[in-house]
Amino acid sequence: MSMPKDEIQSEMINAWRTYLNSLQTAMDKMDKDIKEASEMAGVCTNEWCEATEHYIDELSNSLFSISEPRWSDPVDSKKLKELKKRVYDLYANYKSVYQSINT
Repeated sequence: MSMPKDEIQSEMINAWRTYLNSLQTAMDKMDKDIKEASEMAGVCTNEWCEATEHYIDELSNSLFSISEPRWSDPVDSKKLKELKKRVYDLYANYKSVYQSINT
């Protein structure tokens, strides 16, 4: 017995939204860590910098490799675009902290 098309689409879009929400949560944590690091320069070791840059790269790769379901609604599309913009902002904030440590 197969699942009806609408049920399959509903399951897929729910999974897609869960994934986006998880990426957003990860970005929130990264943003908080970067802000804290900017306030405490001693926390920003080379190891921290390398790990942070790696995590931002992973977030970026995840966001830009997502295939948006064709049945997603405009709210979903907007959220994905906002997250993509936000990952650039995270990287810029990280670079600012990194440069303040290494100058």
